[in-house]
Amino acid sequence: MPLETAIEATSALQAAQQTIEIEAQGLAALREALDGELGQVFERTVDTILRAQTKRGRVIVTGMGKSGHIGRKIAATLASTGVTSHFVHPAEASHGDLGMVGEDDVVLALSWSGEAPELADIIAYTRRFNVPLIAITAGATSALGAAADYPLVLPKMPEACPNGLAPTTSTTMQLAMGDAIAVALLSLRGFTAQDFRQYHPGGKLGSRLLKVRDLMHGGEAMPLVAETVLLSQAIVEMSSKRYGMTGVQDAEGRLTGILTDGDLRRAFREGFADRPVAEVMTKSPRVTTPDTLASQLLADMNAKSITGMFVVESEQPIGVVHLHEILRAGVA
Repeated sequence: MPLETAIEATSALQAAQQTIEIEAQGLAALREALDGELGQVFERTVDTILRAQTKRGRVIVTGMGKSGHIGRKIAATLASTGVTSHFVHPAEASHGDLGMVGEDDVVLALSWSGEAPELADIIAYTRRFNVPLIAITAGATSALGAAADYPLVLPKMPEACPNGLAPTTSTTMQLAMGDAIAVALLSLRGFTAQDFRQYHPGGKLGSRLLKVRDLMHGGEAMPLVAETVLLSQAIVEMSSKRYGMTGVQDAEGRLTGILTDGDLRRAFREGFADRPVAEVMTKSPRVTTPDTLASQLLADMNAKSITGMFVVESEQPIGVVHLHEILRAGVA
């Protein structure tokens, strides 16, 4: 086969390097094209999607073959960044799924040639009902390119395949354009890391964006005693809450110290068993805030060899978090 011959002639590694180089040239051409008419259409495209979002409209993505696979990825990326988006297969659209497209929606259709016959029905539907049509295509005068309200016409670049047939450079450029749309929307909407976490509660992304408030325990779960409490009473509080420590509060409820296992051992060794906790506690303990990222707290706790920490607001303890709880949440 020709591909095998090419690999034999240049080595697998050289074929890989050449593939990436050719695709990189495609991306460079795409970047340059954004300085011209493509960039102007791109800005209008993003503005149209933003306006649809204000009316609770969705982005309906469609495409056939490899363009369809790229379309699914674009729809997923948009959805994960807060833009309501769905992929509709063009064949299914022709058999009833066109009913999913509402008057406030926007259709984003992908076809490198712009002549995929399977798109004809959904294109006609958008024209009949005045649904904005965005096209990602290399065919400016194609059926799709000519019909689109916002034709994002990509520069024609050679495929990385030795035969110039397998979609490689073309799909990379389509995906990059989809990513560009998603990131532009994200930036203009002020989408934050915390917003992102709402759509990624699981996995590594979710755990990286967890905040201390998501893991802490408050109320009766917190081990707390007054400064005037005797050490023997503090031991009962420590053992019942099982954090290996208890917080110490003054008369105004401020956290003035903590009592740890180490403080207890030192107190008994020095004969302070029946003294108030204020005399043996660790003063001015390390604390954290509810909006601190759990990953940052984990790093701080590891650096200081601390297994538990109180969460405070205005010097008042509002929660407590243990190292094990952070690790169980998958934060690392």
